[in-house]
Amino acid sequence: MSNIIQVRGLSKTYYLSDEVKIRALDNISIDVKRGEYMAIMGASGSGKSTFMNILGFLDTPSSGSYILDGIEGGSLTKDQKAEIRNRKIGFVFQGFNLLARTSAIENVEMPLFYKGGITDAEARKKASELLDMVGLTGREDHHPNRLSGGEQQRVAIARALITNPAIILADEPTGNLDSKNTEDIMKLFTRLNGEMGITIIMVTHEPDVAEFAARKIVFKDGSIIIDAKTGKNPSIKSSKPIKGKRIS
Repeated sequence: MSNIIQVRGLSKTYYLSDEVKIRALDNISIDVKRGEYMAIMGASGSGKSTFMNILGFLDTPSSGSYILDGIEGGSLTKDQKAEIRNRKIGFVFQGFNLLARTSAIENVEMPLFYKGGITDAEARKKASELLDMVGLTGREDHHPNRLSGGEQQRVAIARALITNPAIILADEPTGNLDSKNTEDIMKLFTRLNGEMGITIIMVTHEPDVAEFAARKIVFKDGSIIIDAKTGKNPSIKSSKPIKGKRIS
């Protein structure tokens, strides 16, 4: 299986003043295979959020290289990074990041209009299929304030999938959810990974959430101190197939 991510000698240093600097990442090298499901853990200040931001082209390393799906990020312009984020990366955040005055289906459609090359009717059809796939049939016209936390996160996941990204980056995706919705969202991620082969990289501080992933990475003081398989097999399919199909 080919690597979708290659990181070599990645370091990040923040300069607070001429005399004070913080080394957030220290010579990180790691590969992520296409279709992997990986959890990233570590205490506050360990480097996991900086690493995630670099993977999402939201931050730039001080040294080292990062290749995403064959694209080396070191020489990219700001506009090129924005294009790659919209084309190659689906983001799922702790706070959902939905537009409050916009319906569920309009939230899901939005990345397609930034990408361009699609009609309104095509975007609406694709968004509707994804909302059906994540179990929100009949909720398309509801605004976020009329959706539960779990439903809002499902909308966010559908939105992350709308451009057929190479990877999903999920930053504490269950941080604002109760235990029941946490389990439902993690089962959805597991099925997206196992049945559709979507590469998922998730930051979490919850050990039980990390156990859903097949691989666990732990950061400490800017370095990776644990890189271990969890025993989960992402190729095992759910007995209850995911609704819908891979959206093309």
